[in-house]
Amino acid sequence: MRDEKKECALQAKNLSIVFGGLVAVSDFCCELKEGELVGLIGPNGAGKTTVFNIFSGLYKPTSGTIVFRNRNNNYFSVENKTPAALNRIGIARTFQNIRLFGNLSVEDNVRIALHSRREENPIDVLFRLKRFHMDEARMTETADGLLELFRILHKKHELARNLPYGEQRKLEIARALAAQPSLLLLDEPAAGMNPQETRELMELVSLIRRQFRLTILLIEHDMNMVMGICERLIVLDYGRVIAEGVPADIRRNPAVIKAYLGSDAAESSALPA
Repeated sequence: MRDEKKECALQAKNLSIVFGGLVAVSDFCCELKEGELVGLIGPNGAGKTTVFNIFSGLYKPTSGTIVFRNRNNNYFSVENKTPAALNRIGIARTFQNIRLFGNLSVEDNVRIALHSRREENPIDVLFRLKRFHMDEARMTETADGLLELFRILHKKHELARNLPYGEQRKLEIARALAAQPSLLLLDEPAAGMNPQETRELMELVSLIRRQFRLTILLIEHDMNMVMGICERLIVLDYGRVIAEGVPADIRRNPAVIKAYLGSDAAESSALPA
């Protein structure tokens, strides 16, 4: 159950987006409380990643509003901001298909995300003044701390493309955290992982949520992961919200069962784990 005393971190009202004649998302509404871990689920093609693309500035909604509140209690209308602008105010994301810089080192992949937080001016950089070197040291320390948290510090000098798949997933999350977000959007972080890797990821997501005081919105098809770590679920089907509630209720919701399993299964007692 949500803590109604918590501040609202993000509120979306009546979001819709139309591509030609296709309505990909229609009248989407949600409210994320500060510190919540919420799952956005639904069948393939339901519009989940489209919602993420709107929240992260990759798509501009046809209609609707989004208000985001950062850690400094500043409110932003974000539906028309660029991805870079949203990243600077505290919204970071990962992608369903891993988007690392494969030809750069593991450490440099994280350091890249830290550049938006650099403190020196162009003169410091041009003449390699003291502030430049202090900032370089700070970035390395921060990057290495994140890599240690994700247990891949020992591979900091390896090319990102040479990491095993599960570690590439971890590196992408570490890079997102380097931007110091207050809202983290995770798009199918367990995709392609084996059960052991998924369990480790569940523990990591719970850990970083507490340690970095994050609000997390998660897309995931692995029901064990969704039901195991999310406090609340929002269910999309054909671009519309068909249900919202705690995992135990969503698992037994007839509309959700029908969306996932078809009309013949609508009488099932619950979604399979």
